[in-house]
Amino acid sequence: MSQTNALPDDLVADVERAGFYPALVRDALDVAIAGEEVVSYLVQQETTFDRVEVRRHVTVLSLTPTRLVVAHADDHDPDALSPEPYASASTEAVPLSKVTSVVLSHAVTSPERHRSGAVPRELSLTIGWGSLTRVDLEPASCADPDCEADHGYTGTLASDDITVRLSAEAEGESAVRAAAAFARALSAATARN
Repeated sequence: MSQTNALPDDLVADVERAGFYPALVRDALDVAIAGEEVVSYLVQQETTFDRVEVRRHVTVLSLTPTRLVVAHADDHDPDALSPEPYASASTEAVPLSKVTSVVLSHAVTSPERHRSGAVPRELSLTIGWGSLTRVDLEPASCADPDCEADHGYTGTLASDDITVRLSAEAEGESAVRAAAAFARALSAATARN
């Protein structure tokens, strides 16, 4: 696969700094971005812990003038298809006109002392474009505690195709600021489409 070097130097540097198979991530991004200008981006490297395993993965969100490009890379244990451990990288290019929601949740400690512009303790960015829809159902009830009637179900329908969570303590304040800047750029871009 030939590298067109269309990726911005700062994006490449952040992918390298994340340290999770950077050549694989760069190749996947290069194909998906397809030479478009990258207006804004966010790189999130995350380590998760299963019962007995440590799993690493990286997510890169890139905003171009026309699309949101989502790249994700994971590592995998040997399986029926591969006798050796392996990594996979996938991308999805979403037209900005298809992005239906950009949700940014701020978590702060001592909210009474929070000052405008201060970095939150944690930031979660959820982006929806209708690819994945979650239905949460629960039995419906009424106000009568002695009622034994079947009231059916009630629920919520949520579109949350991707969520990235950054913590000032774990990833640093600069990572939280970068997530807020990306969310601002994406919100502005979707408002124009």
